Amino acid sequence: MARLPAAVSAGFLLVSACVRSVPTPDVPPPQESPAQLIERIQDWEDRRSLGDGELVRLATSARDWAVRVRALRALARIQDVATLEAVLVGLTAPRNAVREEAAFAAGELAQSWEPLPEEARTALTEALVRAEASEAYARVHDTLLESLGKLATPGAVEVLTARLSPANGPWSEAAATALGVAARKAGPAAVANVPLETIRALLDPRLRSEVNVAGAYLLAASKRLDAVEALGSCLANAHPDARALCAKGLGDVGSPRDTTSLHLMLGGPEFRVSAEAARALAKLAAKCEAGAPCAPLIALESRVPLAKQVAEGRAAQGHLFLAVAQQGLPLQGRPVFVSWRKAFAEADRSAATEEAHADLAWLDCRIAAAMDRQQGTLDQVRECGFGRVPEARWLALGLHEVAQFKGQPTGAAFAVPYLNHVSPIVRGAALDALSERPVPEAMAPIRALIGGGDAVVAGLAAAAAGKLKDAEALPALEALADRVPKEPDLAEAVAGALVALQGKAAEPRLREWLKHPHANVRRVAAESLTSLTGAPVRSARVELPPETYRPPAAPPGTTLTLRTRKGDITVLLDPDAPLTGGNLMALAKQGYFRGITFHRVVPDFVAQGGDPRGDGEGGPGYSIRCEMTRRRYARGTVGMALSGKDTGGSQFFFTHSPQPHLDGRYTAFGEVIQGMDVVDALMEGTVIDDVIVGTRAP
Repeated sequence: MARLPAAVSAGFLLVSACVRSVPTPDVPPPQESPAQLIERIQDWEDRRSLGDGELVRLATSARDWAVRVRALRALARIQDVATLEAVLVGLTAPRNAVREEAAFAAGELAQSWEPLPEEARTALTEALVRAEASEAYARVHDTLLESLGKLATPGAVEVLTARLSPANGPWSEAAATALGVAARKAGPAAVANVPLETIRALLDPRLRSEVNVAGAYLLAASKRLDAVEALGSCLANAHPDARALCAKGLGDVGSPRDTTSLHLMLGGPEFRVSAEAARALAKLAAKCEAGAPCAPLIALESRVPLAKQVAEGRAAQGHLFLAVAQQGLPLQGRPVFVSWRKAFAEADRSAATEEAHADLAWLDCRIAAAMDRQQGTLDQVRECGFGRVPEARWLALGLHEVAQFKGQPTGAAFAVPYLNHVSPIVRGAALDALSERPVPEAMAPIRALIGGGDAVVAGLAAAAAGKLKDAEALPALEALADRVPKEPDLAEAVAGALVALQGKAAEPRLREWLKHPHANVRRVAAESLTSLTGAPVRSARVELPPETYRPPAAPPGTTLTLRTRKGDITVLLDPDAPLTGGNLMALAKQGYFRGITFHRVVPDFVAQGGDPRGDGEGGPGYSIRCEMTRRRYARGTVGMALSGKDTGGSQFFFTHSPQPHLDGRYTAFGEVIQGMDVVDALMEGTVIDDVIVGTRAP
């Protein structure tokens, strides 16, 4: 450094002597610790904020790798296409953990609730393909393959197809699963060029069972007509999940000639396999020639003795009947339903417990409603359930089923009187039926419901008015639209009705919704405007206001034990989703779940509960943000039910079997650690007596 001249030096000494009297320049604040930075990231994530660019900076260049990983996780959960470049930068980071988190974030962007623009999909495909080609670390490579499946572009499918071989190679399982996810997302045509022999090789019983299951998942999702033989052979696989998947696939592409192999799977000890086989037979029954003997129906009728097992307390055997009722049978299958109902009535006389009585009564109503769906009239459910099923339940069920009638429309005037029913779930079901088969006499009572106090019914009424093209409903609809800013759950139904009744005049209001803090309102507005204008419309990210509800965080090791009359189910909450688990923990401590039922059970898929209404439309009156985790949906995973981004509340579900297409789409926040047999036995209507909060011993 150059020396100062002597005169200047003397002056400097004088100034130095008086330094205490001169203000000092601003001192930079002390550098935040990694823990402090991670706490800030959590806050930004929960507010859906980028921290004025600070979150992106930390995701791309934070000194501490753990901070960078946590910032990338926040970007994955926020899902803002504007952060794509920051995510792609992470794919080339020197640290394995950072690349893995960036790969996960890329997959989350790929399956955003509001689809990515085409140019972003192209950029993401190119970056993932480059990263996959050079990645040496196994965990990162698996995550890259998973994200390529979520992306489901032709370039992604090409890479995944190449990684299927050899069947005993390191990437075949992940690639097959990812291709199955791609088929679920983009349709079977997306994987039509994957060689069948390559897929069949994955089903070799000498391979690991995980590879077999992945191959079966891909084979079933591909729905290819040339795969019937491969699916039939797979029914003998040692792994129950592989057998169930191949039964499902055979139901989609097989024929009544495939009955024998499926018949052998009915009523076995693996209840989900039995239910899947029964559902497949119900699908194949629809392919039988009218008037000719139908092998699938004969096979299903032979399962009458299972009703007695339900009466003895083996409720999981009832999933076979439930699966067929949900799938439905052609009119030719009516005698099967009649014989099953007779068996339920007989078994009910000797049922061992009140819970068995309840299961048989509900199965009887389920079959009765399926019979009503066959003819499009509300008839059989009127005498179902041996007097044990409340009117609101059987009536709502019957109306929903009749709405699915596939025959010639006969009108739905019979549903009009139920628009005034005392039960909101019946009013909602009547609106469902009338939406499918509108009748002019429904217009006036539907208008009245649009202005009612029940937001769910009001939204359904608005949707029905839109389908009826009832211009006189417009004033009530506009008043309901005014409620959307404070009642975001109304957005989807109201937007559809506005577009139907107002056309272009709805555009200004929908554009206002693009700025709403609730992500799902913005998504609905963008989709509606895209449909209305014919040009792609996207919403922008909006930070949540400070007063938005934030649940307490569940401490690590927190458990929730669901007490039901079938037994207890204990769930260990995932520390990677502390707010989602904490939300249910807080509700449980309030006694919120006492008396609430499992309102939805889909055999070999999910059992869903937590809705105080009981029809799948209810919640606690607020919504929480999604916390996507790396936990995969395996058998016994606990997930948060959603109707769009950041719409979680009190509804949760258990998975009966692996469901890879849910991974990273619905918050997975725990696993069943005790009571999976009880999960298998859950039926629609099973009551939750209480939920107890506990702690797992270290």
